[in-house]
Amino acid sequence: MNTAKRKSLLCPNCRKLVSADEPKCPYCGIQAPGAKWKNNPLTKGWGSGEHLVKLIIYVNVGMYVLTLLLDPKGLYLGLNPLYFLSPSGNSLKLMGATGSNIVQNILGWRTLISANYLHGSILHIFFNLVALNQLSPLINQLFGPYRFFLIFTVSGVVGFYLSCLMGIQITIGASAALCGLIGAALYYGKSRGGLFGQAVFKQIGGWAIYIVAIGFLVPIINNTAHIGGMAAGVLTAMILGYNEKSRETMMHRTLAGVCMVLTALILAFSVFIALVLRF
Repeated sequence: MNTAKRKSLLCPNCRKLVSADEPKCPYCGIQAPGAKWKNNPLTKGWGSGEHLVKLIIYVNVGMYVLTLLLDPKGLYLGLNPLYFLSPSGNSLKLMGATGSNIVQNILGWRTLISANYLHGSILHIFFNLVALNQLSPLINQLFGPYRFFLIFTVSGVVGFYLSCLMGIQITIGASAALCGLIGAALYYGKSRGGLFGQAVFKQIGGWAIYIVAIGFLVPIINNTAHIGGMAAGVLTAMILGYNEKSRETMMHRTLAGVCMVLTALILAFSVFIALVLRF
């Protein structure tokens, strides 16, 4: 009788209980979950993506507060709720807002990423972060956290780039990236089919129609970025695949890691430049 005790641990990727000697995690498919080099803060996976979404929310809130503090005299404190607590245009430009003229400047390309983490009012950031909190569990479940972040980043960049091509002078907000998540869900629903796929397609399709319709009705909304982000989400999801077809691979992990490091460097650089130029 074998009396040797099997050691168990939490998978560094999906955080489910597995045996340390498993050749691969039976839940997420990561190779050698018990390897010591995979169980440290630098190489652990992103789990279910819940902490990643919280990090995105915290960064958005932090960037919004900084834009307010950079130019407190330029804040809008009037009665129009759409603009209440709006940072000044100068503050937004310093922090990395994007636009047709801005992207043509030296290092202007970085604003295609930084603009995704800036917002123009308290209502703007509130609705975007609520939508992110509602959409992200579904996208993380369908695609995994690495593909989630890739879709989010690529869609934001493509949406803003298209709006710059259309001559929009200044634009900000996470909504282009959020529309990318919507596009990814639409692709999943159509591709998977069946009752569940149809349910996802119908529910998210309602979101898509509402967002585009509102964009045509409200002049200040950048509908080009929304539609471009949605299209980018569809194409990115098509290229990357989803969990029911293929598990996330090392390529997905690597690309998502590159996107995260690049985003962190760009945001840190934007904050540094803003502080230097402002003070």
